[in-house]
Amino acid sequence: MYKSIVRSILFKFDPETIHYFTFDAIKLLSKIPFVSPLIRALFQVNHPALERELFGLKFKNPVGLAAGFDKNAVLFEELTNFGFGFIEIGTVTPKPQEGNPKKRLFRLKDDEGLINRMGFNNAGLDAVISKLKQNSKRIIIGGNIGKNTETHPNDYTTDYATCFEALHPYVDYFVLNVSCPNVGSHAKLTDKDYLEELILEMKRLNAKFDKQKPILLKIAPDLNHNQLDEIIALIDSTQIEGVIASNTSVSRKDLKTPNTTLNAIGNGGLSGQPIKAKSTAVIRYLAEKSQKAFPIIGVGGIHSEDDALDKIEAGADLVQIYTGFVYEGPALVKRINKALIRKQSSF
Repeated sequence: MYKSIVRSILFKFDPETIHYFTFDAIKLLSKIPFVSPLIRALFQVNHPALERELFGLKFKNPVGLAAGFDKNAVLFEELTNFGFGFIEIGTVTPKPQEGNPKKRLFRLKDDEGLINRMGFNNAGLDAVISKLKQNSKRIIIGGNIGKNTETHPNDYTTDYATCFEALHPYVDYFVLNVSCPNVGSHAKLTDKDYLEELILEMKRLNAKFDKQKPILLKIAPDLNHNQLDEIIALIDSTQIEGVIASNTSVSRKDLKTPNTTLNAIGNGGLSGQPIKAKSTAVIRYLAEKSQKAFPIIGVGGIHSEDDALDKIEAGADLVQIYTGFVYEGPALVKRINKALIRKQSSF
């Protein structure tokens, strides 16, 4: 019903406009007394086979919602009803920012993908914290943090530190977003020496708190083997808890969408089915080359149960969806969890 009716209607409108319309609709419907229990009954799956324990956190299931969907932590309580095992908010920057000029979100229907150049549009740290203070603690929340676009390279670390310290009481783990292609100059964020400096500073801040929070690094799917080797070495030297593989891609290779359309869209990060194989290959390389030395959260092109299982078989401990949630609807979470139970019971 979602793909044949709901999606066909939603896809007639601008994707960013419909994103916020959907948020408002879910928020409004969830205020009706019987709606939230009904959504939970329809979409949640609870089973011991789904439970995971990773970097000191207990996940009720391994299917999460990737960062970028609920940037400002305004809908995580309602989204919890759809059966996610964890939700990542952000990317959060210290100051509010509008992001890049609109139009900046595009559907590639023939490819089941999205191109975005949102540019870390978010309401800022204070607004996000005010929402997280209302957290009922029903689900694990990740905090994806970044820098403001206008921040001078010398002050990048200060931006991350500001977000890290302020969000620390309100999130369960942190993600350092250093791989988004839509935030202007980010060359420094891909430099291994700077990444080591950044991570070590976050670890120093983490040590100041009585309860330390796991720190993960979100990497691009376009890294070559030499660059992935550097990531493995970086994780070994800094001893952070893990990696999210992967962010969006700048590649436009082998798309069904005509070049004329792609040229008209312009730059931006590609997500969805077109990056599925690339993301899985990154996961497999990291897992095999490191001999599974650290946890991996797999994201990129998960539109079906098989896509999720492929990520897990490649070495992912948890998975996240975003574009697949848009194209397949909320039932995707339930389908993946049921497939994981079947797979577990077959052993």
